[in-house]
Amino acid sequence: MIHRQSGADVIPWSAAHGTGVIAYSPMQSGILTDDFSRERVARMDADDWRRRNPEFNEPLLSRNLALRDALRPIASRHGVSVSAVAVAWVLSWPGVSGAIVGARSPQQVDGWIAAGNLTLTQEDLDEISGALVRTEAGVGPTHPARALQPTA
Repeated sequence: MIHRQSGADVIPWSAAHGTGVIAYSPMQSGILTDDFSRERVARMDADDWRRRNPEFNEPLLSRNLALRDALRPIASRHGVSVSAVAVAWVLSWPGVSGAIVGARSPQQVDGWIAAGNLTLTQEDLDEISGALVRTEAGVGPTHPARALQPTA
């Protein structure tokens, strides 16, 4: 959801040619989870690669957390976690056939497993697209349906 560059070329190509893309890290290594915070970054081990990654440092961290917060109402409407919404959004793209989602505990799996049965509505997709634009989190296309439309 944050690194959407392949949504501009690879994913539409795959959709048009009947192949599939497997997306990696749809929750941006934990940022797009219900309980992620600045404090969690501060508690990470010094050798944790995320401590050095721009997405986990300012100003990008604030943008990413704002995006996560914008997903909360959608998650609430569907009775699922923010993680499930993030994964379901990735899976909603025509041309995406799967997503690599990691977990270090059964509780983390419980946080996103609902994504497999979650169908986001057009309203949800529009709301997420607006949140991506408003928060300026990440780069790339913001809406699955619009990514497949030819540009002028």
